[in-house]
Amino acid sequence: MKFVDEALIDIAAGDGGNGCMSFRREKFIPFGGPNGGDGGRGGSVYAIGDRNLNTLIDFRYARRHEARRGENGRGSDQFGAAAEDIVLRMPMGTIITNADTDEVIAELLVPDEKVLLAKGGDGGFGNLHFKTSTNRAPRQKTPGWPGEQFRLRLELRVLADVGLLGMPNAGKSTLIAAISNAKPKIADYPFTTLHPNLGVVRVAPEQSFVVADIPGLIEGAAEGAGLGHLFLRHLQRTHLLLHLVDFAPFDEAIDPVAQVKAIVGELKKYDASLHKKPRWMVLNKLDMVPVEDRQRRVDDFVKRLKWKGPVFQISALTREGCEPLIRAIYEHVAHLKNVVPDDPDPRFFGQDSLRP
Repeated sequence: MKFVDEALIDIAAGDGGNGCMSFRREKFIPFGGPNGGDGGRGGSVYAIGDRNLNTLIDFRYARRHEARRGENGRGSDQFGAAAEDIVLRMPMGTIITNADTDEVIAELLVPDEKVLLAKGGDGGFGNLHFKTSTNRAPRQKTPGWPGEQFRLRLELRVLADVGLLGMPNAGKSTLIAAISNAKPKIADYPFTTLHPNLGVVRVAPEQSFVVADIPGLIEGAAEGAGLGHLFLRHLQRTHLLLHLVDFAPFDEAIDPVAQVKAIVGELKKYDASLHKKPRWMVLNKLDMVPVEDRQRRVDDFVKRLKWKGPVFQISALTREGCEPLIRAIYEHVAHLKNVVPDDPDPRFFGQDSLRP
């Protein structure tokens, strides 16, 4: 399915039904009095967060959502029926904004949370409503109130605990395929990943976290170069960023330190809060570096980068070093969520646990 994370839609709640002016006319009842009923309420428009959806594709092609108007009131004390509300199901993490005023109406962060987007108009009053002891034959009635109408901008930011960051071909898709249930496209050319991928990493039967993989960043991404800038928003709700580094590039002229600095600069240009998020360095493709030369190159990388944070050495292809990495990630995420992690179940935490 095509991934869509932005959409512009028009919504319109239903108008209220008109009130009725009517009088009771029956044989032998010369002064029956007013019996015109009120109009029915117009349908409202609601949004609800659905954890089974992961894209806004439905709203790319269905851009107008309009509820029905309420029924008009009738004689014989008959009130008009209220119109049925409509509910728009959207993926979790959707931000709903008024496109005309840029006011954020709602963020769908809780599953099955129902949010009112546009209220239906109330029904008008029939002349039965105006009957009093001094006004026994009222001829007033009111029309129904109009329903609210808005143009909305929908923006999806995926809900993930960990975000993968790195240049194209750094091995992000290979890593998420190795440690989670995601099955992204993997190839030996840049920009293989064209849209975010989500994977659930299961550490034990009741211990897991979600990883998001976005298209690779290149220098100038904050100004629109490449594809990654389109999806940087998906990293804004993560608790931790994993900065994947291709530690064995095919072109020896490529400097991993320079690549890391370039991406850090793009993060800072795009969003200062994203730049300040906890970030771990993950040196990938260590299987392509001679064993006797690894530690020297790692030490040189850390020294030139002046990196003081955590550093992990892995090979996503052979899964070497992946188990300590995912265990450390889970403990970090669990601590942020105020969850005390238990000891891992040996039946789940092992090579077989890397792909549940």
